[in-house]
Amino acid sequence: MEIKGKVALVTGGAVRVGRAIALMLAEAGANLVINYNSSSDAAAATVAAARACGVDALALQCNVADLAAVQRMRDATLERFGGVDIIVNNASDFGQIDIPTDDLDRWHRVTRVSIDGTFYVTNALLPSMQARGGGVIVNVIDLSAWQPWHHFTAHAVGKAGMLALTRQLALELAPSIRVNALASGPVLPPDNHPQANIDRAADRTLLKRWGTPTDAADAVRYLIEADFATGSVLVVDGGEQLL
Repeated sequence: MEIKGKVALVTGGAVRVGRAIALMLAEAGANLVINYNSSSDAAAATVAAARACGVDALALQCNVADLAAVQRMRDATLERFGGVDIIVNNASDFGQIDIPTDDLDRWHRVTRVSIDGTFYVTNALLPSMQARGGGVIVNVIDLSAWQPWHHFTAHAVGKAGMLALTRQLALELAPSIRVNALASGPVLPPDNHPQANIDRAADRTLLKRWGTPTDAADAVRYLIEADFATGSVLVVDGGEQLL
C-alpha cells in the first residue's frame, strides 16, 4: 500500500514506540488519528509534530478496552476523515502479576487492552476500511507471545491473543485487507530502567545492543507497503529469540 494520502489510526500513538510509528506515517504522508489513554500532553505534542510534516492529525482519548469509548473514537474518526486505511494496534499494558494472584483487576486490565482492545478497534473501523476498498492492519506484539517472562503472565497471554487475532483476521478479511504483526525486541527501555538491566537485555541479543524505536517503525512501514504479506509476523529483535 502506498502510505501517502491515506488515513492511519495508531493506538497508544502518543508516546514511546507508538509515537515513532505515528511520526513515521506522518513523514510518509498519512493523515493521522493518534489514540491515547492518559498522555494528553504527549498526544498534543505528537499531533503538532505530525502536522509539521504537512498532514492532518487528530488526537483522541480512548481506553481501547472500553467498547463505548472505542465507538466514540470511531465516530470522531469518521466525522473528521470519513474512515481509515491503516490501523496499528500498538496500545499495551505492561502490568505485572504474581501467580497465584488475588489481583484479578490487573489481570483483566492487561488482557483486555491487548485482546479486547485490538478486537474492538479493528471491528469498529473495519466497515469504513472495507468501504474504502481495503486496507492494512498491523498488530504490535513482542517475544512474550512465544517465550514466557517472569511476572508478565497477563501481558504474555495478551500478546499471544493478538498473534492469534492477526492470523485469524488475515484469513477472514482477505483479499482486500491485509493483517500482519510486528514482534519487536528491545528497542526502548522503560523509564528509569536500571543500567544493569539495560546491559543484560543487550547481552541477550545476538547483536549485543538495543535497537531503536525507528527500527520498529521501519518494520511497520514494511508491513504496510509489502502487498504480498498477510498473516505474517516480522520479528525485529536483534536475534534475541535465538539465544
